Amino acid sequence: MAMSPRPLLLVFMLGLVVIPPILAQNERYIKFLTQHYDAKPKGRDHRYCESMMRERELTSPCKDVNTFIHDTKNNIKAICEKKGSPYGENFRISNSRFQITTCRHSGRSPRPPCRYRAFKDFRSIVIACVDGWPVHFDESFISP
Repeated sequence: MAMSPRPLLLVFMLGLVVIPPILAQNERYIKFLTQHYDAKPKGRDHRYCESMMRERELTSPCKDVNTFIHDTKNNIKAICEKKGSPYGENFRISNSRFQITTCRHSGRSPRPPCRYRAFKDFRSIVIACVDGWPVHFDESFISP
């Protein structure tokens, strides 16, 4: 008894349609984590910023501002669901405050070696979510 190749072709075609958006979303989430997630920072001073920015490859050219969120992935992701509220058109603001470190470029040149100053804070954070996953951190939001 020979099996028709049609069911396999259908599964293959569905995979071509469904998998790319999932991979793109996953890539955006991974990029978000790379740029903004550090659950257990070791120090939160200028040395921390300089080493983290270098380690996360955010220094070619020197990124002007970057914020690291010091909490669990689950707590950050929860902002996209029940632990956040709509903010503007496409963002969510956390219902609670997060420990963060903001690294500001303090050098004159945009080329390495990059020098950073650290600013520690506890504040609500604003992120963009896609299908329940954080994909962008809004650097412009500063708590009053």
